Amino acid sequence: MSYTHLTTAERVKIETYLGLGMSVRSIARRLGRQPSTVSREIRRNPGYTAERAQERYAKAKGNCGAKTKLDDMMRRTIIEKLRATWSPEQIVGRLFDGEIAFSTIYRWIYSGLIDVPVTVLRQKGKRRKPVETRGRFNIGLSISKRPPEVRGRQTFGHWELDTVVSGRGKSRACVATFIERKSRFYLALPIADRSAASMEEAIHTVHAAFPAGTFKTATTDRGKEFSCHERVRATLGVPMYFADPYSSWQRGSNENANGLLREFFPKGSRRSAKERSWTRSPRSTGGRGNVSAGRPHTRPSRRKCCA
Repeated sequence: MSYTHLTTAERVKIETYLGLGMSVRSIARRLGRQPSTVSREIRRNPGYTAERAQERYAKAKGNCGAKTKLDDMMRRTIIEKLRATWSPEQIVGRLFDGEIAFSTIYRWIYSGLIDVPVTVLRQKGKRRKPVETRGRFNIGLSISKRPPEVRGRQTFGHWELDTVVSGRGKSRACVATFIERKSRFYLALPIADRSAASMEEAIHTVHAAFPAGTFKTATTDRGKEFSCHERVRATLGVPMYFADPYSSWQRGSNENANGLLREFFPKGSRRSAKERSWTRSPRSTGGRGNVSAGRPHTRPSRRKCCA
């Protein structure tokens, strides 16, 4: 059986399982991997986080294999044109037709071989997008603008936000999820629907439930429910930062916690999602500063979700 590299999802799970205090062998068994694979991954990335591990992997991958066609002259030209709002399609069509494919430029950007923010790809509207039924928007603060202490999980009060839809058919139970990056404290709150108004209400509810100064920033994807970001900043003083497209690992804590939520509220459990909110409280395990989950508990909620 040929070896396959760890995926982004597996790296997110490794971070979460380490936080739960699981051993290397237990993690490997859950992933269906050899213990040596997991051990090597952790050893290569001290103070393990899925975000940093994925970045390291992408950088290493960009430096291996067949020799790239990207030389210094081509790199400078591509960067210059991207900053001048050219799209990768235009760059290839006008300057490098027959030499490279426009998809290669996208790949170089995502792997870090071309050092420009991905926001340059949106200026011409040429960026290919995944099918997303809830809609998306392209304004707001990029995740690259977050203060250093947010990425390093150095201070309390920086949250990752998302929405989870559970159920099938026309009736869908909707949940707004919040996870604090430093402590991994996780909270899921039923909301009426996946709209900006419902998400804004949920953010105000959570903000009011905690002491001042404990909800400093929020990191989300670009789903339309987060188009309330300007009002949130104006009313609460909380800036919202947006992850890059195709980069769920940039919000790894929230992505994996949502997966754990589905263990308690699987698809089809509309009644449970309507009636309950859910929290996961971490407790310290010492050593590397990891955390493990406290006993999950539920409490009745007066908030109604999708009828």
